[in-house]
Amino acid sequence: MSATLGVLLRRAQPDWSILVLERLDGLGLESSSAWNNAGTGHAGLCEFNYTPLTGAGSIDVGSAIAVNEQFQLSRQLWARLVEEGTLGDPAGFIRSVPHFGFAHGAAGVEHLRLRYEALREHPLFDGMEFTRDREVMARWLPLMFGGRRDGEQVAVCRTRGGTDVDYGVLTRRLFAALARDGVEVRTGHDVRALRRDRKSWRLRVRGLAGSRDYVVGGSFVFLGAGGGTLALLQSAGVPETRDYGGFPISGQFLRTAAPDLIARHHAKVYSHAEPGAPSLSVPHLDTRVVDGRTYLMFGPFAAFSPRFLKRGRLTDLPRSVNSRNVGTLLGAARTNADMVRYLVGQLAQSRGGRFRALRRFVPDVRPGDWDVITAGQRVQVVKRVNGRGAIAGFGTEVMTSAHGGLAALLGASPGASASVAIMLDVLERGFPDRLPAWRPALQSLVPGYGAPLSGRPDLLAELTRRSAAALGLDDAACHGADRVDEHG
Repeated sequence: MSATLGVLLRRAQPDWSILVLERLDGLGLESSSAWNNAGTGHAGLCEFNYTPLTGAGSIDVGSAIAVNEQFQLSRQLWARLVEEGTLGDPAGFIRSVPHFGFAHGAAGVEHLRLRYEALREHPLFDGMEFTRDREVMARWLPLMFGGRRDGEQVAVCRTRGGTDVDYGVLTRRLFAALARDGVEVRTGHDVRALRRDRKSWRLRVRGLAGSRDYVVGGSFVFLGAGGGTLALLQSAGVPETRDYGGFPISGQFLRTAAPDLIARHHAKVYSHAEPGAPSLSVPHLDTRVVDGRTYLMFGPFAAFSPRFLKRGRLTDLPRSVNSRNVGTLLGAARTNADMVRYLVGQLAQSRGGRFRALRRFVPDVRPGDWDVITAGQRVQVVKRVNGRGAIAGFGTEVMTSAHGGLAALLGASPGASASVAIMLDVLERGFPDRLPAWRPALQSLVPGYGAPLSGRPDLLAELTRRSAAALGLDDAACHGADRVDEHG
C-alpha cells in the first residue's frame, strides 16, 4: 500500500519531497511477504465470501464485481510500470494461475450454481465455466478429483484468467523504483509517536542502529504500518479512532513442495466456509511460486498471538487496551460470540484435524508431504457500530483525520490486490483540491481510473489484452477461449 501510494504521488506531484520509514531492516517483510498472505490476485473470480446468499434463490454479487474492478486498476498500474521498464521482468512477481470455486454438499453446489449464473454474462467474468461432470473436474484438477470416490455432491467453477502474485517482490521493486526517482527510503527506523503541530505532523523516530530519537516533520503522513497503525493513531490522539480497538488474528497453512503433488495441481481453489464459521475461514488450496520455486499451500487455520505484527511485541494487545476502547472490545466479544467460539475451536484443533480438512480437497493426502507455516498477523478493526462494539467487517478500511494531512490503513483482505484503488481513494480524500490537476497523470498510469470498466466492455477488453501482454499473462485465459459448458 505504501509503495503504491508513493508511486502515485511521485507521478502526480514530482516536486514533492517523500520520505519512507520502515521499522524492519528490509522492505515488504510483514503482511506483504510472500509467506504472510495467500498470494492471490483477488478479483472475485472464485471466493464465495464475495457472493453471499441473501434469501431463497437469490445471491448478492456486488462485492465480487467491486473487487474485480479494483484488481483491474492494480493490473493496469503494474503493466504500465513494466512497459516503462520500472519493475523489471514481471515473471518475478505475477503469473497466470486459474482460479476455481469448489462446492461440496447440496447447499454448496447450489450456491456455486447461483454464483455462476449471476456472473457468467458480466464482462469482468468473461470465460467463467461451471461443471458437475466428474471427468471434467478430474481433467481440470487431477490432484483433487483423479481418485475421488463418487457419492458426495460436488461442483467446480473455473476462471482461467486468475493470477498468483508475490507481493513481497512487487513491494521491493516499487520502492526500488521510488529510490531511483529520488525518494528517500530508510529501513531500520521505528516511528515511536505521532503528534499534530499546527498545520503539519511531527514524527518521533528512532534509528534502530542507534539509541537517540529524532524528529521528522511532514505536511502529510500515511500510516501503512499494518497492525502497527493502531498504536500510532492512539499516540496521536486522533479523535476519529478514540474508541477503536484491535483484535489480532494469526493464521497457519499446510505447505508442500512434493513434485508429484505440484505436477497434479496448477490452480487456486477456494471453497466455502463450514456452517457457523466466519467468512475469513474459507479454505483454499493454492499454487504458489516463491523465489522461483513452486509450492502448494492449504489453509487457513486460525491461530492466536497478542502481537499486532509478526515481528511485533507480546505486549501489543494489552498495551492497546485503554479506558476509551475497553467497552468497545468487550461489546465486540459479545456481538461476535460465534467467531470467538470458532477461534477457540481452531486453537484446539489437532494436526489430524487439519489433515481431515485438507482431505476434502486432496482425498489421498499423505501427511508426511506437508509442513506447517505461520502466516502474517492481521489486526481486525474493532469499533462502535450503532452504539455497540463490533468487528466492522474483515476488509480494508482507510481512515482520514478531520485535521487533515493524515491517512491510515486498517484491516486486511483483499489488501494488496486492491492497493491501487485504495490508494487512489487516499489521494481523493487527502488532496481533494489537487485531484483535478493530478487526474491526467494518474490516468496515464491507470487508464481505467475514474469510471467503472463494467460499463465499458470495449475498453475493458483493450486494457485486459494490454496488461496481459505487458505482464506476460496467458491472453487466451484472460478471454475465456475454448470455453467448456456446464456438462463438460
